[in-house]
Amino acid sequence: MIDLEPWAWALLALAALIAGLGKTAIPGSATISVVLLASVLPARTSTAAMLLLFIVGDVFALIAYRRHAHWRTLLRLAPAVIAGLVLGFLFLAWSGDAVVRRTIAIILLAMIAITLWRRWRSPSAASGPMAAAGYGTLAGFTTMVANSGGPVMSMYFLATRTPVKVFLGTSAWFFAIVNLVKVPFLAGLGLITPSVLLMDLVLAPLVVIGALIGIRLAKRMPQQLFDRLVIVLTVLGAVYLLF
Repeated sequence: MIDLEPWAWALLALAALIAGLGKTAIPGSATISVVLLASVLPARTSTAAMLLLFIVGDVFALIAYRRHAHWRTLLRLAPAVIAGLVLGFLFLAWSGDAVVRRTIAIILLAMIAITLWRRWRSPSAASGPMAAAGYGTLAGFTTMVANSGGPVMSMYFLATRTPVKVFLGTSAWFFAIVNLVKVPFLAGLGLITPSVLLMDLVLAPLVVIGALIGIRLAKRMPQQLFDRLVIVLTVLGAVYLLF
């Protein structure tokens, strides 16, 4: 894996930079990181590699936004997320790379369509146990199989009309906890290997740089622009995974 071509390393470096940016400024951009790694590495291997890079980004997201989390939302989502993680683990253990990519793409596109439809039909925020159960289960499932839970959670926070800093703070704690929980699952599948660890060690500084840039950007970003960027980047990542 360390003997990759220079163009492949360039894509991996870009993915690491965007991963850090996504953790502290534009959550939807994390999908681009997932797509870039999956285009260079086998899908299952890229899941493990991306997870470790995301954990580095989680540290900086917590430093910047830890005080803005809405803990009631996290507790409401927890049971459904746990169920989704278990389903995702079983799916990942039995499915091939192509099936994983297309399944995630279809889920993301469906969630975007549902979110936009709800916002068009009703100006009120989507809330309640049904919304938390649906989004939470899909978030747990997608984050386990392809580190793509970010877009699903982004759709949930957009549907509930969450302000930018609360969005980022709640997401920071959510993924910091979930990503650590996922480590033993992926290790048990044999996906966290010495070569993956070495590659991530090389890429980790770029995650840090991206996270620091993102912190500065988030302070200047209007809510409407933030929402639109999340939706557009999620759609682009999902379409790429699908085709």
